[in-house]
Amino acid sequence: MQVCRSIAKLFSTPQCMLKSAPVAGLKSYEPPPKFDDVEYPERNKLRVVHKVPQYPPQIRPFKMQKRLRYLRGPELLHNTLLHKQYGIIATGGGRMKFKNFEMIRLMVLRHVDYQRVFAIWRIPDPWQPISKKGTGSRMGRGKGSIDHYVTPVKAGQVIIEVGGKIEYFEVKKLLENISKRLPCDAMAVSQEILDNMAEDKRKLEEENLNPYTWKYIIQNNMLGCHKWISKYDRQWYNEYV
Repeated sequence: MQVCRSIAKLFSTPQCMLKSAPVAGLKSYEPPPKFDDVEYPERNKLRVVHKVPQYPPQIRPFKMQKRLRYLRGPELLHNTLLHKQYGIIATGGGRMKFKNFEMIRLMVLRHVDYQRVFAIWRIPDPWQPISKKGTGSRMGRGKGSIDHYVTPVKAGQVIIEVGGKIEYFEVKKLLENISKRLPCDAMAVSQEILDNMAEDKRKLEEENLNPYTWKYIIQNNMLGCHKWISKYDRQWYNEYV
């Protein structure tokens, strides 16, 4: 330790000839990306969704059961990015309320410059009625009145999509903050991330050396698993809850 101090003291003296001098170096940066192929939608801002579905005057608002099948399993339709840029996808099932839509809209409005960026909804307005009985009311007397409306979301469904003349690192923090505040598990993604996830899944299935996968175990009823597993495990092989 004493030797190190002596060497440092020697270099700090004005008589030292080994002092380092700043030198201007040549720095090379990558060229900025080009956004010539970006297609903007007709409306680039997130619109205010309806809190209550708009029915014709002669139609009475209907009530509905829970229908949890709307939350289970994978999304087979709205699971890709239309503009091939960035967005938020759900990784689990959930119900989006009106306040969740407003939270997303306001956060995007505050942190995004709509002069060069657009954002679009990929899920419909709240449409499924959720009924609720009054506090302290007794059981019976039919189904409760409609309390609010929700939008059911499945795993893999794209919730919002963001694009324009912007890079992923500029909107990554915003999309991550939004995904943490949603009522369902979600994650911020780009087209590159989705491609890597699909490639990893395909590579894992091709290079798997273990023959006892969930699909093999359930299809062959190993250890009598059909007696205790869920009917949804027989359909999706323990991949979706």
